[in-house]
Amino acid sequence: MRRLIACLLSLMVWPVCAAERVVSLAPSLTEIVSELGATDLLVGVLDGGDRPASVAALPSVGRYGQLETERLLSLQPDLLLLWPGSVSVAQRDQLQRLNIPTFTAEPHTLEQLADQIEQIGERLGRAERGRQMAGEFRQRLSALRERYRRDVPLSVFYQVWDQPLYTVGGGQIISDGLSVCGARNVFADVSQPAPQVSLEAVLQRNPQVIVAGSTSQLNLWKAWPSLKARMRVVPDKGIERPSGQMLDAVEKLCAALSPER
Repeated sequence: MRRLIACLLSLMVWPVCAAERVVSLAPSLTEIVSELGATDLLVGVLDGGDRPASVAALPSVGRYGQLETERLLSLQPDLLLLWPGSVSVAQRDQLQRLNIPTFTAEPHTLEQLADQIEQIGERLGRAERGRQMAGEFRQRLSALRERYRRDVPLSVFYQVWDQPLYTVGGGQIISDGLSVCGARNVFADVSQPAPQVSLEAVLQRNPQVIVAGSTSQLNLWKAWPSLKARMRVVPDKGIERPSGQMLDAVEKLCAALSPER
């Protein structure tokens, strides 16, 4: 009750009541909480790969697509940080019926990501830090766009995985990352966030550059020696996690795509 009264009083001077018990339902959102210096507010996380040391000991509420609702409820969160793709549609509906305050983050552009970092900062009582991070992010983003701008964008196939072959669609934030680098996703016309494509479809679109996260991921293209000069390896997979660090990964991508390379 004291918590509720304090929250209502705070709303008279601040539009958002800061959370005290937060469950993050995506590694990227967990990363944003850490970047904001608010890991002390986390009481649980949804797993999706190796955890940073700062949250290694936190309780798990399941894995991607396998949310353990009872475990989540036992942690008594007063805020959920949700990336829609991290849980099934049925479980998202279930969470909605639980009436737990939820911040849904699904940025499609880097500008939207900066806005969401700022908004999450407000929800966590780290508004000043959130504004600072978002401001620095926007400044760096603008500088990168200017530095790597091209009159004619470079056509790029961004390869997420090789077997089966996956890429990203036009509404995915990585497509915007490519545009920052003066490039264009050759599958920008596809609405799916992570479509499976065929070798033939890629060859038909004739990208000037093929990007993958490792040399081994590019082995399937060795049957076409003429493509060798088009291949780029960008091992920083941070570009696939929309958090503050994503801009570092985008900068590495831009460098790999630069004519100066």
